[in-house]
Amino acid sequence: MNEQSREEQSLFLEFPLESLDFMRAGEASSELKQRLKKLGVKPELVRRAAIAAYEAEMNVIIHARKGTMRVEITPARLLILVEDEGPGIIDIEQAMQEGFSTASQAIRELGFGAGMGLSNIKRCADDLVIQSTPDQGTRLQITINIEKSDR
Repeated sequence: MNEQSREEQSLFLEFPLESLDFMRAGEASSELKQRLKKLGVKPELVRRAAIAAYEAEMNVIIHARKGTMRVEITPARLLILVEDEGPGIIDIEQAMQEGFSTASQAIRELGFGAGMGLSNIKRCADDLVIQSTPDQGTRLQITINIEKSDR
């Protein structure tokens, strides 16, 4: 397959994310879920993608000043790229532990910040790459294979 035809088979989505914008929280992941369903992606892959996208979206809304979720859907894979401007993650290994959270008490009282976001993303992804710089921001690259998925 040549590059042009592969490009034509790609769908690109982009969603701006704002700090503490709970009124729009979940919109990006819901839109992604609907698009994947319309494309006929297997329900289990749609579920995994929706969970990973929602957790990443909420992490930006809860922790960062702002961010962007960019999605590329091809016949072979789904790539979710989330970049934010925020406090960054000081210790990624610690942040990956279930239950570890840096969310404020106010956020926890809203029912968020349980410390399951990154571990849920990892569980749903075929590949997860996290890059973070303290006081600058975080970049998540989440890949879910669509073709030849063994999950």
